[in-house]
This record gives sequence, C-alpha cells and structure tokens, in this order.
Amino acid sequence: MTRGPSAIVIAGPSGVGKGTLIEKLRQEFPTLFGFSVSHTSRAPRPGEENGKHYHFTTAEQIESDVAKGKFIEHAEVHGRHYGTSVAAVETVREQGKICILDIDVQGCRAARAKELVAKYVFIAPPSVEELEKRLRGRGTEEEAAIVTRLGNAMREIQAKDEKGLFDAVIVNDQLDKAYAELKELIKGDVEEAIKAQA
Repeated sequence: MTRGPSAIVIAGPSGVGKGTLIEKLRQEFPTLFGFSVSHTSRAPRPGEENGKHYHFTTAEQIESDVAKGKFIEHAEVHGRHYGTSVAAVETVREQGKICILDIDVQGCRAARAKELVAKYVFIAPPSVEELEKRLRGRGTEEEAAIVTRLGNAMREIQAKDEKGLFDAVIVNDQLDKAYAELKELIKGDVEEAIKAQA
C-alpha cells in the first residue's frame, strides 16, 4: 500500500455511537478525513449517487474482484454483496487524507489479514443493558430486529478481546469523553495528515 496517513478502522455494535463519533471528527477536521466508498450489489435508493454513496455494481463483479484480491473486506448481507476495495482506500490516502472505515468485526479480521495499515478501534457500550436501552430508544425497529441486533452485538463485544485484533477499546459511556479518547489515539495520524496537506 502506498504512503499517506494511516487509515482508521472503527468497529462496534449497532447503536453504540460509531457514526456520531465519526461525524464529530469530520466536523472538527473537515479536510483531514475521507471515507472509502463501499461497493454494493444492491440497487441505488432514491437520491443515492454512484461513486458517492456507493459504487453500485453486480454480485458477479464483486465476487470476481474478491477472487483477484482487490477487496480488503467483503460480506454478503441478506443476499446482497458489500465490500471495501483496496482502490477505494488508496484514493482517500492519495488525497493526503485519513481514511475512515466503519466496518464490522469480520471486516476487521479481513483487513488485518490483508495487512491494511490502520489503527483498529473498537467502540464498546458501557453495558449490554445500556446498548439495549439505546436501540429501543431509537423507536425505529421492530422487536425481532432489536433481538437480532442484540445477538449480533454480543458476538461483536466478545471479539473486542481477541488477541491482535484491536489496538484500542473505547467505552462510549459519555460522548465527549469517548471523543477525547479517540482524538488522543489518532493525534499522530492527524498531525501527519496536516503536514501532508500543507
């Protein structure tokens, strides 16, 4: 992989506040962070643009590129294919930006296996009970969906202690405290990106 700022891989269960933390980083440092645009075999939703929200393609094309080693991580979810290509991450780094990848634990394992140069950060809830409260508080999910998400969350939380997988675990108990920890963790990368863009 080419030089440029390291990527930051952020994982954690649904409802833990990953998106909020990433958004805070992007607001504070608007020019320093970029997202790799994922590939998907699902059809675009209204308002979604190819190359901006996703690279829309076919399952066959993704499978072919995976076989050629062009993807850092990929998964099949409800019969649709999703993935992060090596090129998508390189594009962000070539702009002198820090690439943020918001992927699941399985994706983290795949990225490690691909030797993606990155800081791997797990965002954990203060407790499973608190996570359940947050998921229910959204008021957007059916009971069955909440039960599924909680089951997935338990598996993801167990993986945070997996040897060699994550560089740091941040407990999102208070958002400002968790954000301060995240910023401290990536301080060196932020400084490098500022220099790269100077």
